[in-house]
Amino acid sequence: MEQLAYLRQLNMPSLLLRLALAMFCGGMIGIERGRKHRAAGFRTYMLVCLGATLTMILGQYVDYMGHQVWTEQAEQIGFRNDIARLGAQVINGIGFLGAGIIVVTGHQEVKGLTTAAGFWASACMGLAIGAGFYECVVVVFVLIFLCIRILPRVENAVVERARNLNLYVEFQSLDDVGDIIGCIKEQGVHIYDVDIDRGKAYKGRNPSAVFSVRLHHGQHHTQVMTAISALESVTVIVEL
Repeated sequence: MEQLAYLRQLNMPSLLLRLALAMFCGGMIGIERGRKHRAAGFRTYMLVCLGATLTMILGQYVDYMGHQVWTEQAEQIGFRNDIARLGAQVINGIGFLGAGIIVVTGHQEVKGLTTAAGFWASACMGLAIGAGFYECVVVVFVLIFLCIRILPRVENAVVERARNLNLYVEFQSLDDVGDIIGCIKEQGVHIYDVDIDRGKAYKGRNPSAVFSVRLHHGQHHTQVMTAISALESVTVIVEL
């Protein structure tokens, strides 16, 4: 604990450790996202975590200088420093980066939410590193890595067994909607919502629809999708 207390102070070994730890933790999380060809990868996560760490160190530095070195000047100008203020601005700034990552695909599917959330968590982890809260950093790093490495397998297993299903279907004409709905109902599937996009013929876009359905017990997703894809009017079918 005495060594940790020393490393929580503003000294060169502490600064080097914090910055190196930020690069390592951010980089390790970024490598995992990069392997999945996400928009933000190794260097991006590393820079976000490193920048957040530097911001928190800067807040501590300004607070120390204001109370120890710049005391007279601070009293004259009424200087007041809130260390948490800089950290709060980091969290707000990450929102702009996250908004640029999240996109809606042509299949009406939202992409980038996990990457944006990882960005935000990585920045918060960087703030903890900058504050010298090493015990928390170790736990948070393990949990974040667990979320992006292990839990997707659990999530995929749960989704494959889920009874609620969203299907994106492209077809040749709006007149084909009735045939598709009839095909779905023949499988004993309940349709509780349909969102139809008429498409734009002059842009070469076929009409499409997102069907929100509920499977009966024991029915697999591929059974329904295979039956729909067998229709001649269906050109694309994707599970969202």
